[in-house]
Amino acid sequence: MGVPDVMRAVRVTRHGGPEVLELAEVAVPAPQAGEVLVRVGAVALNNTDLWTREGAYGSPDDPEALSGWRGPIDFPRIQGADVAGRVAAVGTGVREDLVGRRVVVDPAIYETTGLDAHPVGLMGSERDGGYAAYVTAPVERVHDVTESPLTDDQLATLPTAYGTALGMIERGRLRAGETALVSGASGGVGLALVQIARARGARVLAISSGSKTEAVRAAGAHDVVDRAGGIPAQVRASAPEGVDVVLDVVAGELVGEGLPLLREGGRWVIAGALGGYDVAFDVRRLYLHNAQVIGSSMHTPAHFGLLMDLARRAEVQPVVAAVFPLDRAAQAQEELSRREHVGKIVMHP
Repeated sequence: MGVPDVMRAVRVTRHGGPEVLELAEVAVPAPQAGEVLVRVGAVALNNTDLWTREGAYGSPDDPEALSGWRGPIDFPRIQGADVAGRVAAVGTGVREDLVGRRVVVDPAIYETTGLDAHPVGLMGSERDGGYAAYVTAPVERVHDVTESPLTDDQLATLPTAYGTALGMIERGRLRAGETALVSGASGGVGLALVQIARARGARVLAISSGSKTEAVRAAGAHDVVDRAGGIPAQVRASAPEGVDVVLDVVAGELVGEGLPLLREGGRWVIAGALGGYDVAFDVRRLYLHNAQVIGSSMHTPAHFGLLMDLARRAEVQPVVAAVFPLDRAAQAQEELSRREHVGKIVMHP
């Protein structure tokens, strides 16, 4: 089947609420040299979608400035970082036999070409993303997962959530036999952290609450701490010798309250600020115990390669909470913002 000239896409037209999302007919992008065109089978939603739309990232000089993931956004912008689909066409210099292959797109825009490069941009923020029927991507960012038993919906959940989780676990040097504490464990990144840490052979404590507790246990948590019940005391009761690595997407007051929970040489890895970005802690708990606080933004190309190996072998089982059609993108983002679900929300173009 040929590639059409136009497609439906959802674009963000300015910073604001769900009302700034518009469904439009736009030209199908042509793959440039070294690029492929992917027909989107599924696109997953992330908190990044909400914060980019809202302009909530701030800037180094002004925490309250309206900003995308790494700076000002060029509007209109097609959102959507997480894409699974099939290669529909290739640009010059790209192998023709990739056409028809089932792929996952690494959404990161990297600072350099090395395997350990850090992301400095993101598909759906710094370039157009997958809230559309088609999206282009550099061929080196496209990973063949044709043989994976995972569905397109499951594969689409992987890039940002599981990529972020694997980046945190790698940067935190989590090893088999260590104890890991996961905050925000019922969210997309949180469930990914639980699954991957358990697969690594760690003892996993997870922070969650209410009806979500059983889903977090099912994902692999050895014990679940109720976030409404005094977290430090519960963690001490479950892990009296302390925690080796905290995998944190919440931050806020949790950092100051929880830092004394780290064992000697412990690592606190932060990849989000759901609980607030203004953090205070007793620095003595850091230097007297050779502890580390580590910032982790997504993944490196090497991390993403490891993630795709997990996907091909189905060693992780992503949880899909809900599926929406593309023309209900605003409702899908509102559902995401309520944080009442467990797992990931996916759209079908």
